[in-house]
Amino acid sequence: MFKRKSVYLFPALVLLLLSLVTTASTVGTRAEAQSGDKSQELTVYIHALKSKDGHTVMTADQIGWYEGAEADRIFAEREPDAAAELGGTPDGYYIVNDSDSLTTYPIADNAAVSMQIYDHTGHMEDLDINWNEGIPLHKFISEFDKKSIIDLSQSPYHITIQDGKVTSIVQQYTP
Repeated sequence: MFKRKSVYLFPALVLLLLSLVTTASTVGTRAEAQSGDKSQELTVYIHALKSKDGHTVMTADQIGWYEGAEADRIFAEREPDAAAELGGTPDGYYIVNDSDSLTTYPIADNAAVSMQIYDHTGHMEDLDINWNEGIPLHKFISEFDKKSIIDLSQSPYHITIQDGKVTSIVQQYTP
């Protein structure tokens, strides 16, 4: 009886493994976001913000963002020696970025932007965390181009896509 079950179980496991492997992104590819009626939430690193045909677009690299127990589990799977030594993730979160694939997303003109930390004054000593500080999209674009005090491209962002356009951008603070 056990032998008969394993005959079915093994091919199912092989198919599962192959489906996971074949859905991986190709490194260095680019794609255009597709329109649709569904709302989608992603975590990304933003590589560029620019105007294209009178509209703002974002070029971003989707990442896996994990927190708490899930972060510890993924960390232990991917970096077992470090996890054993530290007992879990160093800061309670873990980022997985296995692909350099970039996607271009159109941004809605009225997209909401929430920041945790950015350069308000041009002085390093004034840099401080202001949780979920709302700023206009045009200010975010101008701040994103500044690199002297803080490089905003180094922060992960949680984005919401509604009807094919980014409607919300929330900076994720990382210590």
